[in-house]
Amino acid sequence: MSAEKILSGWKKNNFKPLYWLEGEEDYYIDLLIQYAEHHILSPAEAEFNLTIFYGKDAEWASVTNALKRYPMFADRQLVLLKEAQHMKDLEKLEPYFKSPLESTIFIIAYKGKTLDKRTHLYKTIKDKAEYFASSKLRDENVSKWIEDYVKSRGFSIKPKSVALLHEHIGNDLSRIVNEIEKLAVNLTTKKEIDEDDIEKYIGISKEYNVFELQAAIVKKDLASAIKIINYFEHNPKAVAIQMALPAIYAHFSKVYAAYGMSEQAIKSLFYNNPIAVKQGKDTMKNYGYEGVEKILLLLHHYNLKSIGIGDSGTPGYTLMKEMLVKMII
Repeated sequence: MSAEKILSGWKKNNFKPLYWLEGEEDYYIDLLIQYAEHHILSPAEAEFNLTIFYGKDAEWASVTNALKRYPMFADRQLVLLKEAQHMKDLEKLEPYFKSPLESTIFIIAYKGKTLDKRTHLYKTIKDKAEYFASSKLRDENVSKWIEDYVKSRGFSIKPKSVALLHEHIGNDLSRIVNEIEKLAVNLTTKKEIDEDDIEKYIGISKEYNVFELQAAIVKKDLASAIKIINYFEHNPKAVAIQMALPAIYAHFSKVYAAYGMSEQAIKSLFYNNPIAVKQGKDTMKNYGYEGVEKILLLLHHYNLKSIGIGDSGTPGYTLMKEMLVKMII
């Protein structure tokens, strides 16, 4: 069952007595919990029929007693168990899971991980509950997700702006949504999000970011690359070396895999993003197979140095500059 289908059912007043929400991606779990808390019951109903527990402080007996109460002045009551992954004796709720009350809607948020599928508790939940697993979005799907979310808010967004958000935030959907909502609040006279908006309202420089650093490396523009690293060095909130290296490594590892591929396969490798495809081809042209292989080895070597392996404490940005010289010259 998807989050969208669960929400659709709730909006039609179709409820199951038991929902189990788990997984590493908090965004969808939070989305469902927030909707349930504020919309399943009316304010008047919620006054008597909404109970919220937090796993760290919840005792199984108290939760069970709340679940077995009958609603007051309403057709149903709602019990939310947030942060269930921190609850001791969670498995003692299993007898209730096996025969839940129809007049109670019990929603459990088990965030950051999943239950061991070998356990009896998991088998009971899969059998008796509406089960939702929230997985981290794969990197290749993040750009499309950003575009779709922006569209759902009534805006469009330029490809480079999508790349800036993705490179800066990664696949943290909650953070991405927060930043897009910030843009939506501030963009009162336009409907297309561009790099200027990203820089002004989110604080990601359109000139000094990992995307532009990668472009400079691809073009073998050492002066521009060093200029960007100097900006990072004097703006600690911009990009740390631990964020920059994986992003650059991801690009060059794709290029390394692209040699010998067909045109269509290369496009697919770069998620059919025309900017990424062109940059990949430029990298192949400017460096060649052996040059790309050398860069991957340098990235691995300097990543180890950045975490203190084989280095006595050289500042990260100094390591970056040293690495860039070896890459480009």
